[in-house]
Amino acid sequence: MTHVLVLGGTAEARDLAARLEAKGVPLTSSLAGRVSSPRLPVGPVRIGGFGGVAGLVDWIAEHEVGAVVDATHPFAGTMGSHAAQACSQADVPLLRLARPGWRDHPDAGDWTWVDGHDAAREAADALGGTPFVTTGRQTLHHHVTAWADREVLVRLVEPPEEPLPPTWTVLRSRGPFEVTGEAALMRGHGVGVLLTKDSGGSFTAAKLAAARTLGIPVVVVARPPRTDGVAQVGDAAAAADWVLTRS
Repeated sequence: MTHVLVLGGTAEARDLAARLEAKGVPLTSSLAGRVSSPRLPVGPVRIGGFGGVAGLVDWIAEHEVGAVVDATHPFAGTMGSHAAQACSQADVPLLRLARPGWRDHPDAGDWTWVDGHDAAREAADALGGTPFVTTGRQTLHHHVTAWADREVLVRLVEPPEEPLPPTWTVLRSRGPFEVTGEAALMRGHGVGVLLTKDSGGSFTAAKLAAARTLGIPVVVVARPPRTDGVAQVGDAAAAADWVLTRS
């Protein structure tokens, strides 16, 4: 059967790996290695980068990969671009597996949508209040200098890459979260505005409902564009069906 490369690191990627393993499909899941204790999928796993497009093309050829599923995080734009280029060069079919975003959320029309993290900070400044930043540690450099002297609440899975201002409160936690807990957290820290990104799904969506309950405005960083022409599905079941038609 076709050897499938799953570019993973998401719950959808783990779900897909389990489905393919159950069907006896040879696969390798690839993780970027940015999380110290990642949730691992079933089956063979490789951790670390490929060395750019050329490295990915070589890996596909060396391991006789017959199909690639890009199930990386919606904001992993570089890996998505590399996958599209590599699969085109290697003449290997590529599928994008991405959980639906929050554009169709009932409250989406009330949020402030922006195209980047600097714009998110500026929008939060205009709204006022203590920011609650949930956009990940790799985005914090956009805010450190401008918010060096103000209270900021940050939630991270991994520790920050650089020292953060002493006025900031850093919480280390991994979802899923509940609405009641999120509301209590926001009240306890006097949150005035929530900064998030359009990760989609239900895993971290409780904060959105909590913000609505408390009347806290939400600023959302929109997803970056992906390479045109790549087929896309929204769940692991559909991705597994796509793979099985090529096995």
